[in-house]
Amino acid sequence: MSQRAAGTLALPWPTTSPRAAKKRVPMDHTLLIVTMVLALVGLVMVFSASAVVAGNRFHDSGYFLKRQLAWLTFGFVLLQVASRVDYVWWKRLSVPLLGLMALLLVMVLIPSLGVAAKGARRWLRLGPISIQPAEMVKLVAVIYLAAYLTKKEDRITSFSSGLLPVLLVIGLLSGLVLLEPDLGTVVVIGLVTIGLLFLGGAELKHLLGLALCAVPVVLVLVLGSSYRRQRLLTFLAPWKDASNAGFQITQSFLAFGSGGPFGVGLGEGKQKLFFLPEAHTDFVLALVGEELGLVGTGAIILLFALFVVRGFQIAARARMPFGRYLGIGITLLIGGQALVNAAVATGMLPTKGLTLPFVSYGGSSLVISLLAVGILLNISRDRQAGPQEGTGRSGRGRSGHG
Repeated sequence: MSQRAAGTLALPWPTTSPRAAKKRVPMDHTLLIVTMVLALVGLVMVFSASAVVAGNRFHDSGYFLKRQLAWLTFGFVLLQVASRVDYVWWKRLSVPLLGLMALLLVMVLIPSLGVAAKGARRWLRLGPISIQPAEMVKLVAVIYLAAYLTKKEDRITSFSSGLLPVLLVIGLLSGLVLLEPDLGTVVVIGLVTIGLLFLGGAELKHLLGLALCAVPVVLVLVLGSSYRRQRLLTFLAPWKDASNAGFQITQSFLAFGSGGPFGVGLGEGKQKLFFLPEAHTDFVLALVGEELGLVGTGAIILLFALFVVRGFQIAARARMPFGRYLGIGITLLIGGQALVNAAVATGMLPTKGLTLPFVSYGGSSLVISLLAVGILLNISRDRQAGPQEGTGRSGRGRSGHG
């Protein structure tokens, strides 16, 4: 009865120790508050960044705001549902979801089904809305990896029977995403995969060998594509062609530079006035830097840092091995994408086309990120009993009781 009161659909799960018994507690409110603050900041910044462009293009200054608000509402509904459904169900759905994602990625590549825009074919149109399967693939890959590591935890040190099968599956999904093309998503999936495999006990020599093999592949992908090659050259010398290839990143620099410590004021930014491309999507952090200054940008970064800390704490306290891997994977996914987006906006990485989670405009990204947070909140409800089991080391050591 107490399990039902906690708001989670409880599944029977045998344990070998009374200390590993279920302990249903309220969800992690700190994580929820951080997510809500980031999402609300995103609403404000999306409107500030897009009002002029939307008014000029659609004769409605709230065009993007209305859509972002609709996706945010839907996303929070999914968050609430996911926070109340036992996360063990995602383990059971990992393989069916994997098959569904592969099907959707193939459908995207079919000209009569996939929607092309800005030189890429990444969307599927469902009536009045468009969805981006690549955004879903990132979360499904994390779920699959968590389920795989839970099942093969004792064999993950073996390359042929432990590491190779999961690499082939993730490689297949990544290959389909690359055909869109979308190298940024593949980079994020790759980073999360390496991180989870390392934490799951994979041999360091195997992972280093994998990284060394990936370097020439990435070089071929970058140098073999004219627009990727141009992005790399622009990254190395953005001011060399500031009015053409380097226009976006140099305008981002100008936005950060003109903001100073406290910014020019909310809504007073000038770079969004047809200077900074994608100011409401990939480069929204640059607009934060201009209008809210170093203080505003620092606050966003600190919120993501707090999100990552709480995410790892939740994963460390999870009762089930699957919950630990899933919690770590979701935290790495959101935190890693935020880090890459910030690095791109500040010129530390070449342009990738990745959104800033919760803050950037984009329905698929926002909804999937909120769904992921809902799963993480459900994991936070199911903690190990006993104060000594609240740490990551002891939690990892008791993984056999899952």
